[in-house]
Amino acid sequence: MNFRRAGPGDAEVLAKLHAENWRRHYRGAYSDSFLDGEVFADRLRVWSARLREPDPRRCTILAEDGDLVGFANTVLEDDPTWGALLDNLHVADRHRRRGVGSRLLALSAEAVIRRADGGSAPDGASGLYLWVLEQNLDAQAFYEARGGSCVGRDVASPPGAIASRLAGSPARLRYAWAEPAVLL
Repeated sequence: MNFRRAGPGDAEVLAKLHAENWRRHYRGAYSDSFLDGEVFADRLRVWSARLREPDPRRCTILAEDGDLVGFANTVLEDDPTWGALLDNLHVADRHRRRGVGSRLLALSAEAVIRRADGGSAPDGASGLYLWVLEQNLDAQAFYEARGGSCVGRDVASPPGAIASRLAGSPARLRYAWAEPAVLL
């Protein structure tokens, strides 16, 4: 397995895996019309914009075994209370339960720690947190098994801020690690 930072040429493969996982795990929270229609185009727009120019506050790590098998995207210094936001962690279904997600989580934690150790993170911003849909029980179990604590609940935001992309008012849970080093 090879792990590397994402670049502009990776937007399409990231969008494909992102869309596949949303179709598989977010059905019921996101509208069927969005998941069956425009989800890939939406994710391609997002990833193309994210990767267009280097961003020192964003760390996107790919896991490859010939093809893309997973990725993690972290926004460093996102929140003054919670620290860095693990905005995305996705592993292809056929590669789940093989340690790929754990390794991506550890590499994301390393990036947060390096940023804090380098002195560029403001005080209190060296933690790591994420949001997971309440219906995604497998993901919650994964994060809990890795020391994450559920510390909050909120209403999920619609992709692209388009309300019709949601199915009702799905909830999301905040999981956090005050000390990302526990993930190493």
